[in-house]
Amino acid sequence: MKQLHLILLALFSTVTLLGQSNKVFPPIPAMRQLHHEYIMESLKKIDAFYLPSNRIENPNKIVADSMIQSIRMGIEIDTLISQNDKYKWLRSYNELLTSFIDALKLKQITLTKLIPALKAYSIAMQLEIANQSVYTVFSNNELSICNLLVNNFGLQNNTGLNKSKDLIVWKYCQQNPEYILAELTKKVDNEFADTLIIKAALYDPEKLYNYAAAPNELGRKIQSSNHPLVKLIAQLSVTKTGRMYFPFLDNLYHGTISLDSITTILNNPSEERYFRLLVSTRIEYIKRMHLGDTALMVNVLTAKLKLKAIELYINEINGLHELKDLKIRFKKLDSLNAQELYYLAVMGEQEMYTSSFVSGVYPRIFQNMLHPNSDSLMLSVNDDYFKKFIKIAATYNTLDDLLKKMDSVSSVKRMKSFVDGLEHSNNLEDAVDVADSYASIYQPSLRTLILQEVQKELIRNNESKNSRGIKIYQLMQDLFLSIDTANHIDLTSKFGIAPVYTMPLKRLQDSLGRVVMQLFFYGDKDGANIFGAFVEGFQNGKWKISYKPEWVEISSKKGVPISIFANRPLDAQKELDEKAQISLNNYLLEQHFQPSIVIHRGHSYYLASTIEKLASSAQLVILGGCGGYQNLNEILEICPDAHIISTKQMGTGVINKGLINEISERLRLAQDLDWPILWNDLAKQITLPKLKEAFEDYIPPHKNLGAIFIMAFNKTMKG
Repeated sequence: MKQLHLILLALFSTVTLLGQSNKVFPPIPAMRQLHHEYIMESLKKIDAFYLPSNRIENPNKIVADSMIQSIRMGIEIDTLISQNDKYKWLRSYNELLTSFIDALKLKQITLTKLIPALKAYSIAMQLEIANQSVYTVFSNNELSICNLLVNNFGLQNNTGLNKSKDLIVWKYCQQNPEYILAELTKKVDNEFADTLIIKAALYDPEKLYNYAAAPNELGRKIQSSNHPLVKLIAQLSVTKTGRMYFPFLDNLYHGTISLDSITTILNNPSEERYFRLLVSTRIEYIKRMHLGDTALMVNVLTAKLKLKAIELYINEINGLHELKDLKIRFKKLDSLNAQELYYLAVMGEQEMYTSSFVSGVYPRIFQNMLHPNSDSLMLSVNDDYFKKFIKIAATYNTLDDLLKKMDSVSSVKRMKSFVDGLEHSNNLEDAVDVADSYASIYQPSLRTLILQEVQKELIRNNESKNSRGIKIYQLMQDLFLSIDTANHIDLTSKFGIAPVYTMPLKRLQDSLGRVVMQLFFYGDKDGANIFGAFVEGFQNGKWKISYKPEWVEISSKKGVPISIFANRPLDAQKELDEKAQISLNNYLLEQHFQPSIVIHRGHSYYLASTIEKLASSAQLVILGGCGGYQNLNEILEICPDAHIISTKQMGTGVINKGLINEISERLRLAQDLDWPILWNDLAKQITLPKLKEAFEDYIPPHKNLGAIFIMAFNKTMKG
């Protein structure tokens, strides 16, 4: 034993190791030759992982090779190891090497860990031979090395192995807290179970809640914990409404609110007090986040807040959109304060109708303030979602009003903050919001301010060599400058995207030279009226109209072959309109018609249904409904290069009809769609003041900066 100890001690001296590599092995009995060959074969496989350029000179490789040779020599020459045990340790040693090779292949370990792994194995072998626990080896080494040793043949009977396995679970869970409860399910009596359950409670309280309610050993273990947070979650898990308390879990844990006080609110059938509590808690949590303290379950609170905003308020005011009396339509909002209305806006951005925001939520925010000041509003919510609110205001043409309601210094500061730090976001949402907003701003001084801030941010990102930031701000600068034709910026050549100022006829034609257009109508009162006006627009002798039970087909008699398909607006309450759309889609598929132009005709709340059925072949998408401007990204995910025409506010039937007829006629006459010219011509045709104002809210493809930004960014990332 002393002899082995000295040999193993020598392994940790580089000089000795290098000397060992030149020693001649003693004669090896024939029956053990095969095991040594296995070890040498494993050594060759490990060598193959080193780069060819430094395979010979690599100092780590030289040391590792010497250690490998020394360990097998030590096993062979130790007179205190029986002949049978020599077989055992040679097999065990090769198993270590093969496990290391497997881990290398799976990228679970790196070559730099080979020397520490050999040292750890040597010590573990020494301890096992001395009938001592190997626990200290597992305690002193990282997880990847522990994983090599835990199943090793030579250590399976060690007295410290079970305790070491518990330690491995603990180490694994420190790196992967999301798997704590799954690991404990396998072995509840883990030495570290109580500590790990507490960690799981802090990391993912909702997951612990699920496990705590289970009628099994782990569930009972959680229920028996005395830790305050675990105990609280366990208590909630056995109640019917436990999840309703989760948004306030952090405050419950810290004792700033009681279970009874929430229970009283939950027992109120109107749920308005619950919504108010969600809002006030969100505001409090955001304040703490600004101070570097993140509360538990913030995401759950936010999700619940959005759900309740939609369920309790937005669905109702949207559903009453046909009511002319705004007092009746928005009566549900009367009890809400400015902060609560603010959260309706930012939480319900995608669901809220244009009129619900412009005529209902937005004006009431300031009506409910003693001193209607935008800066005070933002401060009262701790600047939560302020970028999103600015974007929504810009989209619905209320940004100028929003900025007028704060002093000039604050408005400048807010708009600078709106533009700054876009490279830090994990997605493009904030950047697209800025691009969209810029296209919606008509105040020259405000546009200049935003452009200057973009240019400053571009310089800053260039100085810090942040490639993502450089891409975002370079694209944004070029986009904003391109709006002024005097700058002569060609977006197509600059960004490598399809032309945005023109839609060539060839791009819209299929292999047979046809242009296929599909329109989606919906079966409410408005749908029936606009469908009739749509068909009437083609009753001029240039088009053939064919009526089918579920759709109408309109085809050109002369010129470029154009086929226009539109489903009939059948009864929406019976879902007959959707049935007609599905039947039409199936017909187009069977007859090999691939729509290159898709048009949504209906209110904004129907748009999601149109997008679900949107053909990926679409090159031009026209969103004739209210608020279509909000859905650019969803469309571009389906049709990456599509031109999009949308409106920021109310869609107007007369304008939509004129737009469709103008596009159809130009294509029939074999003309490309030159968007600036087409838009100017349409503007001249619209003479009524109300219609001219509505037309200004329509965004043509060459000014749809959000869509262009997404396309350009995706192209640069691929490039």
